[in-house]
Parts: sequence; C-alpha cells; structure tokens
Amino acid sequence: MPASGSPPFNHLAGVARGDAGAMDACIDAHGGLVWSIVLKRVRDRTAAEDLTQEIFTEIWKTSGRYDPAIASESGFIAMIARRRAIDWTRKQQRLPEMESLTEKADFPAPGEDPGSAMDRDSLWKALETLPDETRSLFTLHFEQGLTHSEIAESTGLPLGSVKTRLRRGLLEARALLGRLGGRLNPNLEARS
Repeated sequence: MPASGSPPFNHLAGVARGDAGAMDACIDAHGGLVWSIVLKRVRDRTAAEDLTQEIFTEIWKTSGRYDPAIASESGFIAMIARRRAIDWTRKQQRLPEMESLTEKADFPAPGEDPGSAMDRDSLWKALETLPDETRSLFTLHFEQGLTHSEIAESTGLPLGSVKTRLRRGLLEARALLGRLGGRLNPNLEARS
C-alpha cells in the first residue's frame, strides 16, 4: 500500500511490461470494482463471472494504452468494465427470447405410430449441417451424458459459454428439423 502522499501503484504498467504476477495484483486491487459494475447490469451469476473474466482479458490486452495523465488506474478499469457491461446488456436485448424446447416439441399424438418419428441415425445425419463445435458439444452432452459443468471442465470453455452454445445449437437443430418435417423420437427427447 502506498504511503500517504506518494502516487498510487500502477498495476497496468506492470501488466503492459509482462511482469509476472502483475495481472493477479491488478485483479486483487480492482476485482471488487469490476464485479460491482458487472452486477449492476447482469443478474445471472454465471454470466456475470464470464463477463468479469472477459473484462479482465480486455484490461490485459489494453493495459499498454493506459495513460496516468488522462485517468486514474481505477477510472480506466471502470471505464472498460462499464463499456463491456453495457455492450453485454445490449447484446442480450437483441437475442431472441428463449423458450423451452420440451414445451414446444412435437410429440406423436396418442395412438400415432412412434416409428414414424425421426430415428436417431437420421437425426444425427440431419445435425451434420450444424457447426463442428456445436456437434461436438451435442456429442459430449447427449451421447456421453456429460453435464454442462463437466463439458466446461473437459473443453476449457466457460460454463456460461457451454450453456449458451448448447441452447443455441438446440434452437438451430429444432429449426432444421422443422424445415425437414421430421420429429424427434420422444425417447431421444427425454435424454436431453
């Protein structure tokens, strides 16, 4: 802690120079500030954690642009955090409203032949048009039975990203199957 009257420690200069531990010291010093800014806009804890991580990644990348003659270190960091939190909020407002797939899934009517529903092989063949990353997440979740947390640990992706990508993939798959006129076999749907 700086002595009274001395200039505050410049963590960002150390980060920009690549000093070992400078980023950790910066996070320790300014983590509470960034977290409080994020929580004003983001209510979901997982999304808030992901956004906080993204903010510190941006701080790390832009640390060389910091000029103490223009702003204090905390002011520079707060500006980045506010801007990223606002961008995140705007992006969320542009996303289509999510709805549960099981609520809207087309299940065979009572007495309808379940054999007419799309079988497993046909489903995976239809899903081959989805991006490779989405298909690999589907495989981990639906074929190998991994939870969202286990997928995040296995792939190194943030938990929120895993959930979002699986959700978007399911929406894409649903739209694809709707265009193909096929229906999921209810036994496959129950596994999700």
